Order: sequence, then C-alpha cells, then structure tokens
Amino acid sequence: MPKIQRSLPAECLDCGNPRPLMGHCTHCGSTDLPQALTDTVVINLEAGGPTAEEALDRLTQHVRAASEAGIRALIVIHGYGSSGSGGKIKWVLRDALENNYFSDRVDEYHFGEDLALGSSGYQAVIKRRASLKQHLSQFKIGNAGMTVLLMH
Repeated sequence: MPKIQRSLPAECLDCGNPRPLMGHCTHCGSTDLPQALTDTVVINLEAGGPTAEEALDRLTQHVRAASEAGIRALIVIHGYGSSGSGGKIKWVLRDALENNYFSDRVDEYHFGEDLALGSSGYQAVIKRRASLKQHLSQFKIGNAGMTVLLMH
C-alpha cells in the first residue's frame, strides 16, 4: 500500500505548536480544541491491535473531535483482515455506518473498494471534496481496507 503523509493536523491555540487533533498538546498541555490545519485527516484504527469495539470507540472519539474542529473528510484505515472477507473492525465500522451511528456528524461515507482511481465513486467523492484527490489517487484499484467519511 502506498504511504500516505500523516502530519499533525492541528495547531495548539495556546502555544502555536503542531499537535494531534485529539488529546492534549505535548508542548503546553492544553486540552482546548485545536485549530485544524487541514480539511482531511487519516485515522488508522488498526494501530495498536485493538478489538473491534475498541476501534469503534476510538473512531467515535475521532469523529466527534474532527467535527468540532471543522475537519471535512476522514480517511479511516480499518484493514481488510486475513479471512478474505474482511476483518472484524471493518464489519463493525460498516454496521455502525449503515445503521446511522454517526449520522449526526457524517454526511456520507464511501467504502474504499468503490473508490478506484477514475471510477464513478471516485469522481463523485472528488467532486464533493477536491482535497481528497491527493489521498485517493494513491489507491489505483481501490482499497477494501479503508472507508472515507465526509463530514457535515
């Protein structure tokens, strides 16, 4: 899989240093909502090997923080799993999306396998959020291990 640039997506309003969107500023300790420096954030739910429930809780926190900071799109890396039909994190995420779990903050979602470069799904997402082009163009044949969330 191509490497996606993952810089710190926010700036601390107290000290001005780059910081993660969630948690506290490692420079000054501020827990206030930071200033978003981008409109797209990549979230890797697989990091640390969480259970599916832990990954969903983590995503819930990220969706809330992203919405409050004005992030317009989330690229969620959930993996595909080794079974050949998708992993537990992927299916828990899809179930939550299809049952409107995030409907108060997520306007629409697109599964990675539907976003192959040049496909109609890809074109529709790029038309809606042009800034996603730099991220999605790295996935020539789509990526079943990710989902794109477009925020309200």
